[in-house]
Amino acid sequence: MTQSLTLADIRSFLIRVLTVARTEIAALGALLVLALSVSIFAEVTEDLGSGDTQVFDRHVLALMRPYADDPGRPWGPWWLKEAAADITSLGGISVLGLFALIVIVFLLSQRKWLSSLLLILALAGGVVLSEGLKAVFERERPPVAMQAVETINASFPSGHALLSTVFYLSVAVMLTRAFPKRRFKIFVLGVGMLMALLVGLTRIYLGAHWASDVFAGWAVGAAWAMVLWLVAYGVERLQKRHHATLQDQPAADLPEEGPTKV
Repeated sequence: MTQSLTLADIRSFLIRVLTVARTEIAALGALLVLALSVSIFAEVTEDLGSGDTQVFDRHVLALMRPYADDPGRPWGPWWLKEAAADITSLGGISVLGLFALIVIVFLLSQRKWLSSLLLILALAGGVVLSEGLKAVFERERPPVAMQAVETINASFPSGHALLSTVFYLSVAVMLTRAFPKRRFKIFVLGVGMLMALLVGLTRIYLGAHWASDVFAGWAVGAAWAMVLWLVAYGVERLQKRHHATLQDQPAADLPEEGPTKV
């Protein structure tokens, strides 16, 4: 006896199709961001020693330093420099380490094991990438007389831009899972990108980095964040396929009956 499809069956099927399509589109988007970031970094490093890049970097620095009698004073009113110094500290390893510790403790208290591990890997891996690339390229920073803040180690890539991109994007992606509505997801991701953007721009404004240093830092940070997201995505798909405990959800908390809730 053939059983005809009901409206509820059709609706359920369409919801499943849309859910799968949306998930696959997200993974494809992450791969595209990863590819674009690697391409940008490769382009910047290839042109690093060329005259065009040096001219561009010096031109941007000159725009930020219009006062011939005071080369260390950035463009704009005094309060803008103070605000930039406050914002740029949001990409420092001390501040990010403190933020990461707070977030990780919270995640562990909620038994979000995978998210905790990935956030640790995000920041630790970002530090390794930053220091490793600096050691490889050993690029000098802008002239000390034009720096509005103290700096250490090499210039390329910008560690502040790299680490802030990794951290704020990773946290933003984690938070999107807590908001079912798309507009909230967009808002959270937008805030994460804005934080990374502001930190990078302040490094240029304060003369701590050449503009190309910051572009490279953004690219590497975005690429590393996407790699970690794809790892989390792969683990989740693998666990679902084997009907295992979904990521971040303890087995004891799973419902005994009915569908598993993510």
